[in-house]
Amino acid sequence: MRLADAPVQAFLATKGVVVLATLRPDGAPVATPMWFLPMPDALYMISVADTHKVEHLRRDPRVSVAAEAAGPEGIRGVVVQGRAEFLSDGPERRDLAARFLAKYHPRLERLWSARAMPADRVMFRIAPERVRAWGLPA
Repeated sequence: MRLADAPVQAFLATKGVVVLATLRPDGAPVATPMWFLPMPDALYMISVADTHKVEHLRRDPRVSVAAEAAGPEGIRGVVVQGRAEFLSDGPERRDLAARFLAKYHPRLERLWSARAMPADRVMFRIAPERVRAWGLPA
């Protein structure tokens, strides 16, 4: 499957949180729940710049992101493996920040105390290298 496939996008659109796995300096994985934006080309996330996960990503951009759900239709899920790339300030990042605000309204606006991404935040894109999905319509 590809990230752009309609069943994958439809499933991810129902999720508010995914789990991001980064790598510590000793190679141990660290899993962190994250807000995210699913787009056909990549997953996007925002974090406070001085966190361990950002430090991990700057040192080693390899990541895995997982989302799963169980319900009457069975167990469904998506795992995206790829690399994180930090976005510089510009029109693309500002547009994505506005999309984050719309998706997580009003919680994100309260967290930021504004309608603009604070200067102490970074945004990164996870460019998919491998996508696995299960339980989704074909």
